[in-house]
Amino acid sequence: MDILLLDALVPEAMAWLETRHSVEYRPEFADDLISLRQAAYKTKGIVFPRQTVVTREFLDFLPKLKAVGRLHVGTDNTDLEACKERDIKVIHASSANVRSNAEYLLSCLLLLYRRGVVSALMGRRHPSAQMGRELHGSTVGILGLAPTAHTLAGMLNGLGVRLIGYDPAVHHTAPIWERLRIQPVTLPELMSQADAVSVQMLYASRFRGFVNSKLLAACKRNQLWVGISRSELFDEGALAAALCDGRIEACILDGADASFLGDQSPLKGLKNLFVTPRLGSHTREARLRSSWYVAHRMHEAISAHATGVDQLPSAPMDLELPGVGLNPPWVDQEFMIR
Repeated sequence: MDILLLDALVPEAMAWLETRHSVEYRPEFADDLISLRQAAYKTKGIVFPRQTVVTREFLDFLPKLKAVGRLHVGTDNTDLEACKERDIKVIHASSANVRSNAEYLLSCLLLLYRRGVVSALMGRRHPSAQMGRELHGSTVGILGLAPTAHTLAGMLNGLGVRLIGYDPAVHHTAPIWERLRIQPVTLPELMSQADAVSVQMLYASRFRGFVNSKLLAACKRNQLWVGISRSELFDEGALAAALCDGRIEACILDGADASFLGDQSPLKGLKNLFVTPRLGSHTREARLRSSWYVAHRMHEAISAHATGVDQLPSAPMDLELPGVGLNPPWVDQEFMIR
């Protein structure tokens, strides 16, 4: 077979690939690496799910592999250096989930501002004793200028929210702040002024424990937090202390590691911390965008290798993707290790 799918593409994208390559969908191999190595020995491209880690040792069993694809954002579960050495292209849909993640963060902010809605949906006949708030006129701190922040800023600006922001990798004089209508501030200023904080920082090892006791000491009391960043960004003890003493009133985080709320974690059992299972990217539209992107690039990578051509057209120029539109801009966006 040419392409092995361990993660499901939308049917239209899979059918498109099947007219060009031999394709098999075998999700059961995702958690059975021994069977996967045996079945994929001559496979040229594999689309992996999030939980499968691609290591240097694993790649040694796949000498024909020319492309690794993932439908989700992030490459921390793929050995990029090993792929580069073997001339294996790493394909992931880096922009497919931007809007869905931004809408997730917005919905979480609205839920935390109006928790009486949740109480009513749970069947409580009387509204919560805690009075709700309106986003309009409040101050939201944008911690991290990842692409999701760009879309979220537009949504919040449209609701009349005052935006302040900080990113350790973006200088306060950079034009992007003015373009997004976010006032750049220092970290202490963001913590002390924001009614709510949205965290979408791009993670690097040097940022482990970035949200620590020193940072949270400056919190405006009863602050609300939402986030989609990796859980390693947070110092668990410092976050637990802030949630317990009222500095952070409530927090919703998406996709935290299992150990984040493990038996040994100080966060375990806290009633004002909510962790969702990577729901930010869980929309039909995001799946459609990521599926077509990976399908195009997988075809491109395998066909280019077979013909010796560096780049091939990834799809007919008149291809219209259902529900997305003609020639969507993300088709030309990519992250590949050459």
